[in-house]
Amino acid sequence: MRCIAQFIVAKRKEGTYLYLAEKDKFDDVPEALMKSFGQPEFAMIIDLDKREKLAVVDIIKVKQSLQEEGFFVQLPPPPDAALQTIRNKNEKL
Repeated sequence: MRCIAQFIVAKRKEGTYLYLAEKDKFDDVPEALMKSFGQPEFAMIIDLDKREKLAVVDIIKVKQSLQEEGFFVQLPPPPDAALQTIRNKNEKL
């Protein structure tokens, strides 16, 4: 079975993405997650069988979650400690 995912961007949460096993099928996504996610915005369709890896997340975990749960949530990576210190100082300016 081919593994193709619809890639959705979260409007409310920068750097957060949702992979769906079936196009526009949000039935498997918990309601609380959808509310926090905001209005989903289509980004692209990804053929995961034609990729060996993804930029930020483990492709094996994505495929497994799509098969078992029908979706996968990609959260932004935690900020680097040094970068976070700089951001905190810049917020005070």
